[in-house]
Amino acid sequence: MSKTLENLNPEQREAVTTTEGPLLVLAGAGTGKTRVITARIAWMIENGIPAENILGVTFTNKAAREMRERLEGMIGFDAAGKVTLGTFHSVCGRILRREISYAGHYNSHFSIADTQDQTSIIRQAAAELGYGKDEVPTPVVQSYIGNCKNNLISPEDALKGRNNPEDARFAEIYQRYQQLLELQNTVDFDDMLLLTLRIFEGRPEILKRYQEKYRYLLVDEYQDTNTAQFRLLQLLAGKTMNICAVGDDDQSIYAWRGADVGNILDFPQVFPGAKQIKLEQNYRSTNTILKAANAVIRQNGKRYDKSLWSARGEGDIIKVVTLPSAEAEASFVADAVRQYLRANGDCCYSDCAILYRSNYLSRVFEQEFRKRGIRPTIIGGQEFFQRKEVKDAAAYLKLVLNEYDDQSLLRVIAVPPRGIGDKAILKLRDLRKAANVSMTKLLTENDYLSAVSAPAAKSARHLGEIIARYAEEFRQGGDLSRKACRYLEEVGFLNGFQRLYKDIREAEDRKENVLEFLNFMSQYERKYDDSGEGCTLEQFMETYSLMDDSDRTKEEEGDGPILSTVHAAKGLEFPCVFLVGLEQGLFPHERAVSEGNEDEERRLFYVAITRAKDQLVITMAAERFRYGENERRYPSPFLNDIPDDLAEKPDPDTYFPRVSDEEKRQAFAEILRRLREEC
Repeated sequence: MSKTLENLNPEQREAVTTTEGPLLVLAGAGTGKTRVITARIAWMIENGIPAENILGVTFTNKAAREMRERLEGMIGFDAAGKVTLGTFHSVCGRILRREISYAGHYNSHFSIADTQDQTSIIRQAAAELGYGKDEVPTPVVQSYIGNCKNNLISPEDALKGRNNPEDARFAEIYQRYQQLLELQNTVDFDDMLLLTLRIFEGRPEILKRYQEKYRYLLVDEYQDTNTAQFRLLQLLAGKTMNICAVGDDDQSIYAWRGADVGNILDFPQVFPGAKQIKLEQNYRSTNTILKAANAVIRQNGKRYDKSLWSARGEGDIIKVVTLPSAEAEASFVADAVRQYLRANGDCCYSDCAILYRSNYLSRVFEQEFRKRGIRPTIIGGQEFFQRKEVKDAAAYLKLVLNEYDDQSLLRVIAVPPRGIGDKAILKLRDLRKAANVSMTKLLTENDYLSAVSAPAAKSARHLGEIIARYAEEFRQGGDLSRKACRYLEEVGFLNGFQRLYKDIREAEDRKENVLEFLNFMSQYERKYDDSGEGCTLEQFMETYSLMDDSDRTKEEEGDGPILSTVHAAKGLEFPCVFLVGLEQGLFPHERAVSEGNEDEERRLFYVAITRAKDQLVITMAAERFRYGENERRYPSPFLNDIPDDLAEKPDPDTYFPRVSDEEKRQAFAEILRRLREEC
């Protein structure tokens, strides 16, 4: 047997040695897909296929580097170097360096715009069209343009398809933005695919040249492809259709980023005669964990039937634990991590991962670990108190305490946008310093406001009056979190995220982070109330600031426990996983359910389960502080998908009292009401 085929199971060997025609490799979680892809490339080269004719496409530079390093170990540096391996963007970048002149007024020395460049050009386009800042929330327009490009919608098509004034405005900016890019010989990341497609579709002779060059295509994570990426692969595959797509429809969790699970589901129709090979032997998890994952994902409708199994044995039963509150949940998890490490002496903190559906849930776990002198490692997100929206909320609170706090004023005066431009802000700041007056006086008196335009003066006065009123309210003490919630609502901050972020998910996550910050304030306040002392805003802000700036000298050395969203943990594995917040409305997320995306939420749950190698613990709280009050919680319906013989489940009546059908209807109606208010 060839050395390349050693240590491969029968299905993996079949995937490696099937080199001609379309092939769909359905690689379940932990089934060794990277090994299969690299072995397949090595096998093709060993069997006479020129390395120059092989194109391997991945979604991340890290994945491409890992594949190349493995390949170098198998066939040597020189042979591996002749294979084209890279992300969609890097591959298209190479093509455009040679062919971009066929896509318009570009030359091969084009620049690539990063996110900040895009922001500047969008602002320039909006200004040239006469739009003010309040009319053009830059992140929203940026998201709009990206969605258009990923779905192959040109500026001209966008202008034709506009359905409302906002779409018309964004389409105009998109058109001017694209013109400015071309004038500056610059492309953005989405253009790299779009312009390559334009060249291939408009110049058949160029497409043919690349079809002949890349006669064998391998695509990793095929379930994550969007419309533009799918079309590019379809064109390159051509009539020979020598394309090997490796992916797992059950792990398609990026629809919000443009990924279309239909691309992998429709592969046999798009590439007739395609062979399918299923990789179902899992090398990561115990059979108990895999049986639970299989049972969960079978509840989805349209999917390829797969059943993961392992030679590792059954393993420990899954534990499902209910706790009375979010704080009790965090305390339980921190205790359980310590117990796991004591029972497994060769393990370290980073072998334990706490996974959650939404970012804001991390705060209470982060705080609990820090309280114990343990610094967690946060994947795919900042530490809670370092997040922009949390710092913005804190800056608003600092303003009611310190009327001379220029930094806080400059941070929040345009968050959300209120018609006060950069020039007006700088004028007001300079005036305050020159006159040595308080910020409240500056924002409310005509003597100072006359220096800026009438609209800016009106907005500034409104903001100043709110700050002055709440400064007086906070001086009276008591009821801090409720006052803070009302204050942040009145200044337009708490409900302003959808004006700043087109992506509803991002807007919602940022708002949840602010609500969690208010929850933290409420808990801090309750500690004072329990001790019989009153709590002031100054005391809270001092505590917050010290936590924010602490050098945390008590932290233990070494890697800390992992805190991560499920999305950010995809592709990772951990000996012990705590899946937290498994409650109705949190996981599955209430918005996803209301929008009919429950299948993707279940796929996300499947991904979470299959991160665990040895132990899986699922937790939930019976009550959480949300929207300014303690809210009763209910178990996630996904828990019903896990067979009882695989999980140690608590009596639901322990913390979750029996709920009548009428109470369920009322709870669902309340969720819908909140969603309508947020929209």
